[in-house]
Amino acid sequence: MEFRTLRVFVEVVRQGGFSQAAKAIFSTQSTVSKAVKQLEDELGVRLLDRIGHRSVMTAAGEVVYRRGIKLLAERDDLLAELDEVRGLKRGVLRLGLPPVGSSTLFAPVFARFRQRYPGVEIRLVEHGSSQLEAILRAGDIDFAGLLAPMSEEFDWQVVRSEPLVALLPVDHPLASRPTLDIAELREMPFIIFERGFTLNRMVLDRCREAGFEPLIAAQSSQIDFMIELVAAGIGVTFLPRMIAAQRHHPMVSAVELTTPGMVWRMSMAWRRGAYLSGAARAWLDLLGEVHGGEAGQA
Repeated sequence: MEFRTLRVFVEVVRQGGFSQAAKAIFSTQSTVSKAVKQLEDELGVRLLDRIGHRSVMTAAGEVVYRRGIKLLAERDDLLAELDEVRGLKRGVLRLGLPPVGSSTLFAPVFARFRQRYPGVEIRLVEHGSSQLEAILRAGDIDFAGLLAPMSEEFDWQVVRSEPLVALLPVDHPLASRPTLDIAELREMPFIIFERGFTLNRMVLDRCREAGFEPLIAAQSSQIDFMIELVAAGIGVTFLPRMIAAQRHHPMVSAVELTTPGMVWRMSMAWRRGAYLSGAARAWLDLLGEVHGGEAGQA
């Protein structure tokens, strides 16, 4: 059923006749008559009885009129809502952000986005990068903060690149060194992120490439707790240089790592070929506006 013919029929009933309806919608009486006849043929029922110059609704016509008013109102509401979404007055943005680095990298973008597009709802989930990758792959979020490079299933925009540093107790013999290779830390207990974090896999992979399996003293998702364990002399941990600098501790020294592959490249990723809504495109544009960065592909 076409909305055009339904709208003409509703207007005939409202105006009380074909000629009056034709004037109301700036059309001809014959065009109006054809539209009503087309609707009747499509539905297979008579909608109007023509009595002289008057048109009276049949029982079927009353049903179609009553329902038609609601359908046309719903259609108008739908189009208005779509216009609002296109104009970013409404919409939904689904973000997955990791605990590491989000407060520095994404909170300013989040705040500016809310200020610029207050009608767009932001649905936020927080997990380690490995878990976020699975959620993004399933299509449950539009974007995820992941470490590049990543699966060929995704495209991404790099937000920030930082070398990893080793955090050691300030009185440790290696703490005064300007740089270290991870192999030089093989005798120390490691304090690392939990398995859901890409940093966990990155550190363990580099250790295995260097020919050793580290002794794990603790695994955590709490950066401040991990730093306190280092200060207490429990072992060594690893953080992006930017984050380590923000959490300076007088009993902890940060030493840059020269080991290849120890670079934290935080990126905003999305499924390759996925539809990006107006809100999603606006988020990417704003991300580039705040941080710059470059697009990437596997």
